[in-house]
Amino acid sequence: MNSTPAPPRFVPTLTEVVHPASVPDSIQTRTPTANALLNADTPLRQFEDQMLHRVMQRVDLVLEHRLHEAVSKIVLTHIQTLEPRLREEIERVVRESVSQAVAQELPLLAVSD
Repeated sequence: MNSTPAPPRFVPTLTEVVHPASVPDSIQTRTPTANALLNADTPLRQFEDQMLHRVMQRVDLVLEHRLHEAVSKIVLTHIQTLEPRLREEIERVVRESVSQAVAQELPLLAVSD
């Protein structure tokens, strides 16, 4: 007599016992030997290096583009913020320069009359 009820027919059932030794190295924690092999100049290490290099190139391009956009936005925002103050300062400097020039010319006009 079986006291455990049978599972419903749509529930998958384990039919094979999986031992830890059959798990691929990429999933298991690497052993010192595996680390030594990966640090050596093996085809897998070369592939990893090439993949890393290509990924870093792509990241660099995207990062450069996005940084350029971000910096451009920040600079534009600051220019828009500074524009009224810059206009006021330029206007003040021009007025002072014109006033000084006129003040220096007036005595010369009085002497030549």
